[in-house]
Amino acid sequence: MVSQTAGSGPSSARRVVVASLIGTSLEWYDFFVYGTAAALVFNKLFFPSFEPLVGTLLAFTTYAVGFAARPLGGIIFGHYGDRLGRKNVLVVTLLVMGLATFLIGLLPTYATIGRWAAILLVALRFVQGLGLGGEWGGAVLMSMEHGDPARRGLNASWPQVGVPAGLLLANGVLALISALTSDAGFLSWGWRVPFLLSGVLVLVGLWIRLTISESPLFEEIEQEHTKARMPVLDVLRVYPRSVLTALGARIGVDVAFYTFVLFIVTYVTQVLKVPRATALNAVLIGAAVQLALIPLFGWLSDRLGRRPVYLFGAVGALLWVFAFFLLLDTRSAPLIVLATVVALVFHAAMYGPQAAFIAELFSTRLRYSGASLGYQIAGVLGGALAPIISIALLGRFHTWLAISLYVSAMLLITIVAVFAAQETSTINLHAEKPTERAIIDASA
Repeated sequence: MVSQTAGSGPSSARRVVVASLIGTSLEWYDFFVYGTAAALVFNKLFFPSFEPLVGTLLAFTTYAVGFAARPLGGIIFGHYGDRLGRKNVLVVTLLVMGLATFLIGLLPTYATIGRWAAILLVALRFVQGLGLGGEWGGAVLMSMEHGDPARRGLNASWPQVGVPAGLLLANGVLALISALTSDAGFLSWGWRVPFLLSGVLVLVGLWIRLTISESPLFEEIEQEHTKARMPVLDVLRVYPRSVLTALGARIGVDVAFYTFVLFIVTYVTQVLKVPRATALNAVLIGAAVQLALIPLFGWLSDRLGRRPVYLFGAVGALLWVFAFFLLLDTRSAPLIVLATVVALVFHAAMYGPQAAFIAELFSTRLRYSGASLGYQIAGVLGGALAPIISIALLGRFHTWLAISLYVSAMLLITIVAVFAAQETSTINLHAEKPTERAIIDASA
């Protein structure tokens, strides 16, 4: 076991958690600004020659490109995170994401350069995905590998709080700009402001991340000279079941989340003809509730175990998705808020213990690559496709019931994966499989 040095004590652990939370919040802000803009205006700015629903489908397709890039980002940055350290990689991912987001705010639209506008949009979205693909694993590992082992669920949950924090910030800025501008002004220039703000926010996050210390567990394997030469290949050799478990545990969570916070904007505005502010406000309130609930459920997972808390959220979300659309169809603002808040309570119960659960499936020397690989592949199959499939189902069947059944099927996969997995909260993070040691000895 590594000793508690000055760089790994309680004060350092708190500093790392705060740095991970702020950095992750900024990266998710970048990611969600794009998603909300795709739902509101990108169909008109970059795909104006199509029908509104088709244009929105194409806009969400560009949104999905970011998810498609995330496994590649996880592989690239996971490799270097396991080879060179967590801290250095996190600085790079923040810069990559921030620069891409800032440049989207400067993009000319279809009216100016035609189809090249969409091509450049897709390219920058791909770069965003690369950055976020490497961000999650590093932020979670830095928080979890510092501090008290008995608080791993709570510590690892703080980077997860970056999701509602980023969502809250992104939707809040977009809602403010939308309120201060006319529809024409928002479409002309207002949508650019949240993207351009990313440049300032990234400088703040970068300064914070440069002040933290490296993970003590990574320093331990560095001192023992047992770092993996090809981490991703070793993960696939030693931990194939863990990768599949992580993928299954995440896919339903992702599909549910992007239905509850992203597809809702399309459904409420284009199908129900309710003002977009109603959907945005509902998501903002739900995200604010999650700020407190995600660490609460992470804390509970330290006491009750990861699996019971996770399964509570998954089963609850599976049942609630039907009530969710019934409440939306009332067109009542309070009931739309209720639908969203309850949905995000169940999501928080899954998302709070998720980071520790997935990271604990892998040993320290392969943890960055392994956790990132399972998590990000699920993002492609889940979050990337969820808005596209939901819109396609709506266009084909003209009822939300098809969407609810789709979300339920994905959550059922998650329930099976978590139920079949071992309880990870009691795992020794210093341990490794005998086959892994054999690979270390063979490559030495």
